[in-house]
Amino acid sequence: MQPAARPGLWQMCAAGAVLLLVMAGAARAAPAQTDDGAYTRYELLAPSSHKFRIVYDITATTPGARTYYNPIRAGSIATDEHVTDRATGAPLAFAEVDGEIARTGGVANAPPGSRYIAVTLARPVPEGGGGRIRIDKTYEDAKSYYSDGDAIVFDRSLGIKRNSIVLPAGYRLVSVNVLVQVLQQADGRIALSFLNASPAPMPLRIRAVPGGVMAAGSAMAARLVERAAQTREIVYYLREPDTHSFDLTHDYTEERAGVGAYVNVVRAGSTVSNPSARDLDTGAALATELVKGAAITAIDPRETRVTADTTAVVFRFPPVAAGGSRRIRIAETYTDPDRYRVVAGELVWHRAFGRPANAVVLPAGWMLANSTIPAAISTTADGRTRLDFLNPRPDDIDVVITARRMP
Repeated sequence: MQPAARPGLWQMCAAGAVLLLVMAGAARAAPAQTDDGAYTRYELLAPSSHKFRIVYDITATTPGARTYYNPIRAGSIATDEHVTDRATGAPLAFAEVDGEIARTGGVANAPPGSRYIAVTLARPVPEGGGGRIRIDKTYEDAKSYYSDGDAIVFDRSLGIKRNSIVLPAGYRLVSVNVLVQVLQQADGRIALSFLNASPAPMPLRIRAVPGGVMAAGSAMAARLVERAAQTREIVYYLREPDTHSFDLTHDYTEERAGVGAYVNVVRAGSTVSNPSARDLDTGAALATELVKGAAITAIDPRETRVTADTTAVVFRFPPVAAGGSRRIRIAETYTDPDRYRVVAGELVWHRAFGRPANAVVLPAGWMLANSTIPAAISTTADGRTRLDFLNPRPDDIDVVITARRMP
């Protein structure tokens, strides 16, 4: 990726229009701004410039919101900014505003003297959905990115949970103080990617030196996938264990141009019912159908481990336009006596998770006794226990949860 060009006249006019709209709405208190799905890619530019390009994906989730406010980090100088709508790939209008306007717009903790990028969303955020945007900007920050003799150092505390940092061309990695996935890019540069499972910002420190010239691409590239960039999120809502049934939602982003269907293969031993889906960008309901055997691979040739008895749910949506994407939420009910059952009065859930982000919500009236895999524990609004699992590894985690009925 190359640094973006400075905004043209039409962009500056659009920014002025955005600013007028934002100021016009400043007299009206807005709901608290909420967001989800943050992912940041940092591309380190020439070391003498102290600059790095930031590509920031975020989803605005405040129902009805038309504006999203992205903070400009104190001590950094932001340039070359532009914003696009992830659903269509179209540019979005934006303006730089101060913290007072951001507070009025729903950012309650915006400090005095702070600066924000105010983005006008392509459409109001639908209830239960989101406005997905990509903010592309370049920061200059000599305290975070500097030279130390022949070496370069990127020393920055990162609050976003999913990140990748790309070294400049011709540099090789010497050290990094956190666990990272190392991935060579198509142009030969080295990227470091990580998921931060802790609630605190990650104090990241990377050191690299010249001499890392590599041929573009890697023979292993087709087998390597950046874990932190994956966007699937699955939540399992357990029904009473004697039913062996659970509801689930599966959020999925399709980015392949021309694709208009998602095939969800039902695991052997499970049965599926009540399938439904909707487009999270628009809130529109989507068509669903059940298919078996060869009909599955006819729709999605990637599904190669299919037998005549394999069942799948197909969710159809308008084909993805070039440069755009679709964010889909799938909902289903599964029944699986082998993986969800009662043993001696104790609820037992045993399932392997292959995706980075999974959550399990216990039935009402049940208290957690055991979880073999570390999880963040919380209580839902209706009083149920929720376990969130974040797996930075590319392999499955074997999760066993047990719970007992509350006295």
